[in-house]
Amino acid sequence: LSVISLISYVLTKVAVTVYAGGLVFQQVFGIKELWGIDFFWIAAIGLVVLTALYTIFGGMKSVLYTSVLQTPILLLGSLIILARGFHHNWNRPATDDCLSERGVTELIRSNDDPNFPWLGALIGSAIIGFWYWCTDQFIVQRVLSGKNQKEARRGTIFGAYLKLLPVFLFLIPGMIAFALHQKYIGDGGFLPLLANGTPNADAAFPTLVAKILPAGVKGLVVCGILAALMSSLASLFNSSAMLFTIDFYKRFKPQTSEKKLVVIGQIATVVIVILGILWIPIMRSVGDVLYTYLQDVQSVLAPGIAAAFLLGITWKKTSAQGGMWGLIAGMVIGLIDNSLHKQDILRQICFYIHIQTLQI
Repeated sequence: LSVISLISYVLTKVAVTVYAGGLVFQQVFGIKELWGIDFFWIAAIGLVVLTALYTIFGGMKSVLYTSVLQTPILLLGSLIILARGFHHNWNRPATDDCLSERGVTELIRSNDDPNFPWLGALIGSAIIGFWYWCTDQFIVQRVLSGKNQKEARRGTIFGAYLKLLPVFLFLIPGMIAFALHQKYIGDGGFLPLLANGTPNADAAFPTLVAKILPAGVKGLVVCGILAALMSSLASLFNSSAMLFTIDFYKRFKPQTSEKKLVVIGQIATVVIVILGILWIPIMRSVGDVLYTYLQDVQSVLAPGIAAAFLLGITWKKTSAQGGMWGLIAGMVIGLIDNSLHKQDILRQICFYIHIQTLQI
């Protein structure tokens, strides 16, 4: 389980969080290059360094305080974006009703839908949600930091209520960004374009922040986004250090002092972060939408872990050996299934690695 978790940190949490941080700052500040270097990488690496500094000195407490501070800021900022986004849509008539034509307002799709059949989305979301919110060390460490069991339960219930809000505060603003892009398409569009000419969906939220929020509120929301990204990275640093030192290093060298374990954990975290950053160019080459990539990777990792934990909780005959083979089988089946359906993506990854090898 720890091996799978560390792999997921490299492929998802490090790569996605660092990429999102670089993209947010590049879009909000509108800077393409600085000192002859792509500003995306300056912002991304800067985010990692800043987070590492305050995590080393603040530990898990700094992660929790940052999370508490950024949540209301982000929620308030998203609410303002929602209101102003509707205002922009009402003030300028659409050249065509693209939302209704393409059916993007239909959240419940037919089971024949090739991308989002309602039954597949329901079951898939439940499996991924159970893995991430109930079993992933990245989240579980926050529960374990509660004062007692009662406080931990209250925190998880409150967090579950907060998870109802993104439908209104993040999903609808995304639809607003899409609609605004169609309205302003004759003037170059609202969203920045990718190299292939399609609008950059990943830049929807930071573009809304940059273009429709007033200066003071914009700065506040950017601070909230920065705090959220740093909180995610800090949680990752703590979690990866703990997983490697306790589940691997200490198992083979049980007499290691606590001071040395801290250093080993920091070294392991640095390695994971470097691998995650190196994965970003590959991640960007295999798809245009970050969320789709994230779900593709999580759909490989989640089912085996969810099945092992659910059986472990509900069936007394479940054994440790059965759980281990369940995790391995789930991982293998997920990889085979994804490779059969996404051979074009695998070819893109192999082609990218081949090009990089030739350049070296």
